[in-house]
Amino acid sequence: MTTFMLTDTTAGKISAQFTHLRHQMGAPAIGMVLTLVVVCEERDQYDSLRAASEAAREHPSRIIVVINRESDETNRLDAELRIGESTPGEVVVLRLYGELTEHADSVVSPLLLPDTPVVAWWPGLAPDVMSKDPIGMLAQRRISDARSAHDGGLKSLMTRAKGYAPGDTDLSWARLTPWRSLLAAAFDQPAGQLHKGSVEASEGNPSAPLLAAWLSERLGAPVKVGESSGPGITAVRLTMTDGELTVSRSDARLATLTRPGQPDRIVALARRQTSELLAEELRRLDSDEIYGVAVKRLARTHKS
Repeated sequence: MTTFMLTDTTAGKISAQFTHLRHQMGAPAIGMVLTLVVVCEERDQYDSLRAASEAAREHPSRIIVVINRESDETNRLDAELRIGESTPGEVVVLRLYGELTEHADSVVSPLLLPDTPVVAWWPGLAPDVMSKDPIGMLAQRRISDARSAHDGGLKSLMTRAKGYAPGDTDLSWARLTPWRSLLAAAFDQPAGQLHKGSVEASEGNPSAPLLAAWLSERLGAPVKVGESSGPGITAVRLTMTDGELTVSRSDARLATLTRPGQPDRIVALARRQTSELLAEELRRLDSDEIYGVAVKRLARTHKS
């Protein structure tokens, strides 16, 4: 991998350096399918960039990491460029100083790959209305992560619902994909009418109320959230006319599916790394309408 540092530079010089490095390596054309813009703090950049780079193995990307530095210095842009075999695509880490932090979009815009989708990801705190954020306005998909919120994530999801726009999503929703798939498959077979349900999870887990909201919306019955010792979501219990359907998970890898009148089944239900969640979100670049319905249902339920 080739790394190149630019100090007190411009977006034009960064773009020119990328072209020079590609030709230097004998690879003037690289089949990158999108631009992923990661907006994070300095303390989060290592883990965020690692997750983005791993996700890019499935979706070759130009990864642009934007770090706004708290500084009284005059306007300055520093950049670290990475390109090579160990990096699937291209990476540029931008550190913005001074008033430039208020105009990150003007720095990022010239670096976007032409004629390819743009995805923005906030691994930490995200803007209240992502679609109106200067970086968010450049993107077709905008990804937040309520789990990083200081309040445990519920308030963050409520904010996401209030400012929701097509193209928004949250990694708390991606964490639910295995649970939603398993529960949907369980209802492929005839089942009694649902009366009520519960989702059990560790305290403050934002995926739990989101799953409860989705179940309530889809099944037309109240589904509450209960606290457990974790990790993450540990059980879903649905009370129906012919008994109780239960999915219980105790080791973050395997779960037990219990249905009325049928033998228990052991099913895979592992917790996934951030890179896997991000890769899943990058597979679809259209609006996730089901997420939008679920997060709005969560807001209505919590308000009432």
